[in-house]
Amino acid sequence: MTFKPARLLIALLSVAAVPVFAQNAAVVNGKPIPTSRVDAVVKQVVAQGQQPDSPQLRDAIKKDLIGREVLMQEAESKGFGKDAAVKQQIENARQAIVINALVGDYIKKNPVTDAEIKAEYDRFVAQTGDKEYHVRHILVGTEAEAKDIIAKLKGGAKFEDLAKQSKDSGSADNGGDLDWAAPSSFPKVFSDAFVKLQKGQITDTPVQTPNGFHVIKLDDTRAAKLPTLEEVKPQINEALQQKKLQAYQEEMIKKAKIQ
Repeated sequence: MTFKPARLLIALLSVAAVPVFAQNAAVVNGKPIPTSRVDAVVKQVVAQGQQPDSPQLRDAIKKDLIGREVLMQEAESKGFGKDAAVKQQIENARQAIVINALVGDYIKKNPVTDAEIKAEYDRFVAQTGDKEYHVRHILVGTEAEAKDIIAKLKGGAKFEDLAKQSKDSGSADNGGDLDWAAPSSFPKVFSDAFVKLQKGQITDTPVQTPNGFHVIKLDDTRAAKLPTLEEVKPQINEALQQKKLQAYQEEMIKKAKIQ
């Protein structure tokens, strides 16, 4: 069997067109949507655990990309692509994408080690301490007011009753109760005062902080309930990553010529 010239040309064109067609998921008004774009979106959706790869998912993504392309072409025809505000947003998005790529590469090449995480956890434990304190306080504006409250307490007045005049509205109606907390949760001058107290004692002299003058009472102490290393490992890892990235950025700023 022999092909006539016209039929041979059609056959050759058809064969040549197959690979080109396979590279595109669709062609919208002459502009192709590469299959690789569909593949990239599918990969992202699957990686995020939203859906498994399937013909239905690929078809939905293809339809979405076609819809986007139609809108994009319409927007371009109306000149929105040349709008100054739109151009600025595109540049901002471009910067974010490129910077994220740099950050991802830096983190990959400079990972936070288990030793660094353990050292940071140990610092946290040392700073927090092995005790928690149940503290109450009364906050007033002057030292004289605080001394007057201390005198009344020594005279038999109830701490909870006097706490109602506290400037700390969050604890005033609750007997000045600050609940259980580690010393590191408070300003140092404040915590230094109550860690010296015995259970049930109040401070003999007012304790001054930027907020005013405090009269402090220690209700009780207990062993600190600290999270385990494994419980806080993700948070520590994230914090150390950010610390490394900040140092990396600051180093580049030092080297940069800024006018």
